[in-house]
Amino acid sequence: MKNLTRKQFLVNTSKAAVGVTAVASISSLVTTASTKAGTKTDWPWPYVQLDADQARINAHNLYYSGKACCAGVFGGVLQLLQEKVGDPYTSMPMEIMLFGGGGGAGWGSLCGTLNGGAAMISLVCDSATYGALVKELWGWYSTEKLPSDAANDFATQGKYLQHKFDDALPQSVAGGVLCHQSVTDWCVVADKTVGSTERKERCARIAGDIAAKTVELLNAQFAGTFSASYARDSATAACLGCHSAMQKFAVMTEMSCDPCHGDPHAVTDARVPGSGIPQDYNLKQNYPNPFNPSTTINFALPSPGRVHLAIYDIQGTLVKTLVNHDDLKAGNYRMQWDGKNGFGRRVASGVYIARIEAGKFTQAIKMNLVK
Repeated sequence: MKNLTRKQFLVNTSKAAVGVTAVASISSLVTTASTKAGTKTDWPWPYVQLDADQARINAHNLYYSGKACCAGVFGGVLQLLQEKVGDPYTSMPMEIMLFGGGGGAGWGSLCGTLNGGAAMISLVCDSATYGALVKELWGWYSTEKLPSDAANDFATQGKYLQHKFDDALPQSVAGGVLCHQSVTDWCVVADKTVGSTERKERCARIAGDIAAKTVELLNAQFAGTFSASYARDSATAACLGCHSAMQKFAVMTEMSCDPCHGDPHAVTDARVPGSGIPQDYNLKQNYPNPFNPSTTINFALPSPGRVHLAIYDIQGTLVKTLVNHDDLKAGNYRMQWDGKNGFGRRVASGVYIARIEAGKFTQAIKMNLVK
């Protein structure tokens, strides 16, 4: 072994000590990180009573802060839980729910606000309880006039953090949980385009509505006071009487069937008496045109067949079905449109399209509703 001076020995010993300390520190960090990474919070996650009004404000703000409707609702509640509970919520990114915006990456399916609210309910409620709360939330959305009065009041009173449009907005009843159905119907009621500032503000306010409602339901659930009030409407219940899970052509739905299917049992009996059998298919121009509030539509069938006659807005969205794939005899027919949509509400002024399908025959006419 090489002889060392006392100075060399002390220097080398110091280096060794530093090295041991460094290794020990790194080992400690790795152990700490491994321990933290290995920890697991059992599901369901903890919940505490939250402020529904603050959840409303949070979600409205997040909608305009790049989170849109789904992550906006989820994040609006998540922010409160991060403040009041901390871990594990502080490690949960709200961006995990970005996919749900616009009914799922713009697909217009399940409304993003409901997606976000249901995700939060499922995070904090066990398998025996989450379903009833989700059904209550979605049923409320389907049957309430939205944006709610509270949402409009928060805007007019300047309580939101974002001020894109602070006047009260028109309200509409979605009748279901589908994004495209809900948005389109509101646009018809409000006479606004999908790209308008008012429509965006409408969705921001509904994000606030759903965040607040989610908190209200969870507060009640964990206080032991939750009581379900949603019930399937009688018309849908009647449909499922013939289309339940154990029968042919079964469906699974809580939504009203009418917006998409109309009345499948309706019988069209609007033939013009004594008019004879026409030679050709024809959809005649409605009269009067322009009209308010109703107009008459005539069409001719030279042979019997299945007929579909419906009204669409200028963007091609279904407004109302007048003849729903009915088997009609040859003849001349007269139908009347009362200027209302499939929900029985009067539509806005504008150009509408009447389109008929009869066998291989199709034809469309433009109609002008003025008020």
